[in-house]
Amino acid sequence: MSSASATLTSGQPRPDASEVAVLSRGGPARVGRAYLDVVAPRTWRATANLVMGMFVGVVTFSVLISLLATTVGLILVLPMAIVTGVLLLVCSRVFGRFERFRYRTLLDLPIARPHRSGAVTGWWPRTKAVLLSAATWKEMGHGLLQLPVGVVTYVIATVVWCVPLTLLTLPVTVWALPGDEVYVWPDVTLRGWALAAPAFILGLVLLPLVPFVIRFVAMVDGQLASLLLGPGRTQQLDAQVAALTDSRSRVVDAVEVERQRIERDLHDGAQQRLVALAMDLGRAREKWDSDPAGAQQLVEDAHREAKQALVELRDLARGIHPAVLTDRGLDAALSSVAARSPIPVHLTVDVPRRPSATIEGIAYFVVCEALTNVAKHADATRTAVTVARRGDRLLVEVTDDGHGGASPSGSGLAGLRDRVEGVDGWLHVSSPVGGPTTILAELPCAS
Repeated sequence: MSSASATLTSGQPRPDASEVAVLSRGGPARVGRAYLDVVAPRTWRATANLVMGMFVGVVTFSVLISLLATTVGLILVLPMAIVTGVLLLVCSRVFGRFERFRYRTLLDLPIARPHRSGAVTGWWPRTKAVLLSAATWKEMGHGLLQLPVGVVTYVIATVVWCVPLTLLTLPVTVWALPGDEVYVWPDVTLRGWALAAPAFILGLVLLPLVPFVIRFVAMVDGQLASLLLGPGRTQQLDAQVAALTDSRSRVVDAVEVERQRIERDLHDGAQQRLVALAMDLGRAREKWDSDPAGAQQLVEDAHREAKQALVELRDLARGIHPAVLTDRGLDAALSSVAARSPIPVHLTVDVPRRPSATIEGIAYFVVCEALTNVAKHADATRTAVTVARRGDRLLVEVTDDGHGGASPSGSGLAGLRDRVEGVDGWLHVSSPVGGPTTILAELPCAS
């Protein structure tokens, strides 16, 4: 595999090579991995999230329940109730935004905003839309529930960490304190070292379990937050429909641009040569009797034009969907592309099972367009292309050592993104000034 393949991702975290080696060996290596999880950053972020939940809940519950009680109590004094009611909604919205930020930062859990601006105008229609929105009341419910939920998560996090740490430090406690007896319960006394040694061993056994418990509780807490702070099922479906509609529109535009390019290439290339070929053959027929030498020269010119037209038609067909791609797959097709590239290409293809013809065609187009851009604009000396199948995703990465500065919004890269997103994939372009440039595409290939 080339060095470029090391950066392939599929939208979800994957273990690197060292992690895979540790997990595959088992035994002591797996035990060591379990102990390393104790000090892993994600374990401490999850712990911080569970502990912080109680303190956040104290603030959100106190503010929201106070404003809610005040609003209900002042319902007969309408102007004051409106003021406190608006303040209640504003505070609920602010707390919801902070909570989404907390879960995104500490748990890497992105929660989409459930509120949609829409096309509602006027203060009363907008107010009615906010009051009738389920997202408003779910957000407020999360702020009120955060206190009891936060107390539970705080207690769990504290106990889960304190029990093994206390057992591990018990030998030090027995050694430091005077006497050799430990009171573990009223009227129950044990000899210090008789308790400390088994306690230390039990602490070693329990410590690797801490990350699993902490992450499980954090996952449950995050799912509850997603349910109350995120968009509902209807909103998610509406967003997906809007995204698919926009993607379909961009794919249609990309296909239309491609069709126009093919028409232009046919008109300006092969068609012009075929017209010249017909004219040369017509002139040769007229001179066949009167000027055989001239007619022979015209036939030779027509033959040369016919061969050139065939080359252009073959290149055009290869750019659309080459026959070798259909017959032999991405490895052979991309090998041909790499061989024709003016920039040296290090190609790595790891596709044990072929995806659908549509996905193969898009992957082929991504590599061809990327290599064309490298040859035209990058001023690079070498390029690495990696195509790999990981589960139900096909990963395509093209990296060059050029001067960088490629704009993702340019027509070429925008067309690539439209094609990739049209099949529910994604494309990322990293091209800092000075290079290198990396184009990474992920395509679904479940089959």
